Amino acid sequence: MKLWTIGCTGTTAEGFFETLRAGGPRRLVDSRLNNVSQLAGFTRRDDPAYFLRQLLGIDCVHRLDLAPTDELLGGYRAGKLTWPACEAAYLQLLDARRAAEAVPRELLDGAVLLCSEDRPDRCHRRLAAEYLQRAWGDLDVEHLICPAPRPARKR
Repeated sequence: MKLWTIGCTGTTAEGFFETLRAGGPRRLVDSRLNNVSQLAGFTRRDDPAYFLRQLLGIDCVHRLDLAPTDELLGGYRAGKLTWPACEAAYLQLLDARRAAEAVPRELLDGAVLLCSEDRPDRCHRRLAAEYLQRAWGDLDVEHLICPAPRPARKR
């Protein structure tokens, strides 16, 4: 099984969709708790489903069972939780949700897991992918990195 991961903040729509095109997933699985963020307007609410279908011919599914909780996100962003504490709490959350059984393998086979963070090192999408990789055993994970926007040209 193959699973990619990708973040949407800090890139352009062109960079995001071209990175996906190069990766070749058959589906995007949105693992964000709040998919209404303005951080990347092209990934807001129902827009990704439209763009993915029109540009790449793939579908989009929102899976809240892979999302962190408000408390977890807020605690980490406010500096009340260290990254190691956040990581441990998120993995416990996946255990409590029985994510390895709840998420259908066929849903993630050939899919890309989306979250907001631009890089996977301090991101729940990496943790979710590694969690499922340990549980399922036959999951090959690749993290896609979108290019940063080019600086605006001076006039």
